[in-house]
Amino acid sequence: MKIRSNSLLSLCGLFFVLSFQKSVAQQYYYRIRIYHYKTQAQEERLDNYFKNALLPALHRAHIPNVGVFKPVEQDTADRKIYVFIPFKNEDERNNTHERVWNDKRFLEAGKDFIDAAYNDLLYSRIEVIELKAFPTWPSPTEPHLTAPKAERVYELRSYESPSEKLNVNKVKMFNDGGETVLFKRLNFNAVFYGEVLSGSHMPNLMYMTTFENKADRDKHWDTFSNDPEWKALVAKPEYAHNVSKADILFLHPTEYSDF
Repeated sequence: MKIRSNSLLSLCGLFFVLSFQKSVAQQYYYRIRIYHYKTQAQEERLDNYFKNALLPALHRAHIPNVGVFKPVEQDTADRKIYVFIPFKNEDERNNTHERVWNDKRFLEAGKDFIDAAYNDLLYSRIEVIELKAFPTWPSPTEPHLTAPKAERVYELRSYESPSEKLNVNKVKMFNDGGETVLFKRLNFNAVFYGEVLSGSHMPNLMYMTTFENKADRDKHWDTFSNDPEWKALVAKPEYAHNVSKADILFLHPTEYSDF
């Protein structure tokens, strides 16, 4: 009887370990590629490249959903397009780029982009941000919205911290403190939450929430600001001074975006 009990305990322990490993393995990595450009002609060619070459190639490389977003208000001196690529694991994160660039259909469909002359480029530069998903929101979520994509407002936020230790504290506030749970309860339709592993504004975290329109967005944030749970969380001394700068960017998805 004792042997059977020990065996049962061993099996339970093994199940726990395997479940934990599976949970860790399912924690996504994200890449945000920001294409900086200047002209309407460049934008049209970038749209063509993303729609007809890059996204189909990523889909063939087993990345089923890719987001492409543009600022609601573009800076005409430095226009941008944001491409959001989720990876299920390290292998996808490390090897998808090579898989795409070895895809003959991609090379043919993206010829205008790939073979652009040095004095006829489609962009000024590319900026890349690498992130790891929060444990409490380990994979990306397609938002449940009914408005046409042109009317939707996607809000991309970046919270910088004064130090790496305080950045860890802010990430903990989202996970252990229950901030992601609060956003879910208030139906913020989050696409992702992620800790930035590399980028130009570190140490920071980023997340994206989505709304039917600007009025819907403002209503949600008013509810959030007045929620008793949020007021209690933000008042806790252990989470004081963990954000030094917040950048808020309003985006809308392109008509061909998967998100």
